[in-house]
Amino acid sequence: MTDTQPHGDARSLADARRARWLSLVGSWLIRLLGVTWRVRLIDAGPIDRLRHDGQPVALLLWHGQLLPLLYVMRFQSIACLISTHKDGELIAQVARRLGCTLIRGSSSRGADRALLGLVRALRDGFTVAVTPDGPRGPYRTFASGALVAAHRAGAPVVAFGVHASRAWYLTSWDRFMIPKPFATLTIVFDAPAVVPGDSSREAAETVELFTGRMAGVAARAAG
Repeated sequence: MTDTQPHGDARSLADARRARWLSLVGSWLIRLLGVTWRVRLIDAGPIDRLRHDGQPVALLLWHGQLLPLLYVMRFQSIACLISTHKDGELIAQVARRLGCTLIRGSSSRGADRALLGLVRALRDGFTVAVTPDGPRGPYRTFASGALVAAHRAGAPVVAFGVHASRAWYLTSWDRFMIPKPFATLTIVFDAPAVVPGDSSREAAETVELFTGRMAGVAARAAG
């Protein structure tokens, strides 16, 4: 009975060390891979102007598209919502090494803390990247937390779509995309949109609207 806690602490420490080493290797592999990509940005002007003026933006993308975002927007003072679940720790450490400010939590774990963190970061003027289907799906099923946070903070929402000419897709629930060396990445930014409604409940009811906007930028990226 008395040995349970020390063993648990040892496992946690070992997991943390493993995540740190893997994130160090992973972040450098992403940089090496990323320098071979040809990146085409479409309609980035409006979001660039908002960011230049210090205005907050809620940037929406599907969980499987995280890798291109982390590389393309590395060291650009963005904040990323990453799950507190064990599976999210490696992604969190890689994102941190690529210059992201971390907000921890998800719709399934630490939801209240995540919502407060999102609202606080937006009110502080951050561009906040959120995966509304993360951290565990279902695949491309939109949870409303990002819309509620943007509504509370008075921040516009921008949908992000990406297509890679050549990529590997993992067999994970999100079909996580890893663009291959020398791939062309086409990234489309939607026009900034205010979340309508007079309350958080009404904001949450706009999921279908913003799911459609994400489908639109995905289609434009794919050409």
